[in-house]
Amino acid sequence: MKAISVLLVEDNPADADLTREAFEANQQEVDLSVVLDGVDAMDFLNKCGDFSDAADPDLVLLDLNLPRKDGRQVLAEIKASATLRKIPVVVMSSSEDRKDILQSYDLGANCYISKPVDFKGFRSTMKSLNCFWFATARLPSGVRRRWMNESSDVN
Repeated sequence: MKAISVLLVEDNPADADLTREAFEANQQEVDLSVVLDGVDAMDFLNKCGDFSDAADPDLVLLDLNLPRKDGRQVLAEIKASATLRKIPVVVMSSSEDRKDILQSYDLGANCYISKPVDFKGFRSTMKSLNCFWFATARLPSGVRRRWMNESSDVN
């Protein structure tokens, strides 16, 4: 079974490390790509410049407060794009402000998670995320891969 491809858009290296460690601790096979700002996130998703060979992510984990282009702008661009809008976007932010939560959903977020501050809480949150997005939910990319495999079996 192919690893799930996740794009983490996170400018805090400690949070990126926590995410990586949480995936490993939960024994989830994830191909994790990390970009540090919103401009690189859109370049990654659109396969521009240094990211021309980037993998298509099955899921995007997006921080809101980013340099150069914030997460709200990235989310709006993803959901406005015919080629990107089906990629599920989970906003992971330290903000618990109701305005940020509502705005994220208005912009098309598939989920909003407030980041726990300690590793135990973070690991538990990531385990829940793993269970839902990687075991329960059917990701559009997984459907596409399965359909392509079934189609090639017919020919």
